[in-house]
Amino acid sequence: MNIQWYPGHMTKARRMMQEDMKLIDLVIELVDARIPYSSRNPDIDALAGGKSRVLLLNKADLADEKKNQLWAQYYREKGFFVLEMNSKTRNGMKRLGELVREACREKIERDRRRGIKNRPIRAMVAGIPNVGKSTFINTFVGRSLTKTGNRPGVTKGKQWIRVSKELELLDTPGILWPKFEDEAVGQRLAYIGSINDQILPTQELAYQLILFLQKEYPQALKERYQIAEDVDAVNVLEEICKRRGCYKKGMEPDHDKAAGLLLDEFRGGQLGKMTLEIPAESF
Repeated sequence: MNIQWYPGHMTKARRMMQEDMKLIDLVIELVDARIPYSSRNPDIDALAGGKSRVLLLNKADLADEKKNQLWAQYYREKGFFVLEMNSKTRNGMKRLGELVREACREKIERDRRRGIKNRPIRAMVAGIPNVGKSTFINTFVGRSLTKTGNRPGVTKGKQWIRVSKELELLDTPGILWPKFEDEAVGQRLAYIGSINDQILPTQELAYQLILFLQKEYPQALKERYQIAEDVDAVNVLEEICKRRGCYKKGMEPDHDKAAGLLLDEFRGGQLGKMTLEIPAESF
């Protein structure tokens, strides 16, 4: 299952980010805690250069808590300032303010020595589509300033947002990179909804997710759908059809509907807290 998706507007967004880098002090990058490697755009490393970096493991409440800690430690060792968070709540937001100041300590000290006062830290908020950037900004600022949605591509252009006299944020559109060298990366991005569902082979994607669940989280299907652990993967969608009433006219099982339901419930956390990769597997 080879998944590629790189709409033209992402090329424009990448060029815009490259230009804006000269204006900012810090990059705040959001990744999905369920796939902390696959949801990191490698282009951001190239664009950011020597800028200070804060990495937010967003949607940490949907991920495996022990694996969150593994990833946080991994990225700290890579030189990032890391914070686990859920962008829909204010938990962790105070700590983020402290982390931003810590990451920009040298810049703040340099301004002080030069006699520059009250110059705010300018931070770019970056990440792939549908990772929660707009929700994070609205929660961090405490009011609705950007459009949000559970689909990729909601944010189309850049927007400067003043958080306080000490901090300004630059919101940017979510961008992927032109080609996924590893097929599994594209697959994991599709699982979490960062690729437009309309171009995806939904049943095949659901089947691959079922194989993963049966291997790594075997209780999930049993607890959510009352499907025995020994049911063959190819028959799981059939069982979901029966238990959730996914039928077409004439009582024909609607496998597409069942596949969409499985993906939606995985993305919403109804199947439990899960992480799809760990550092040793990803590098």
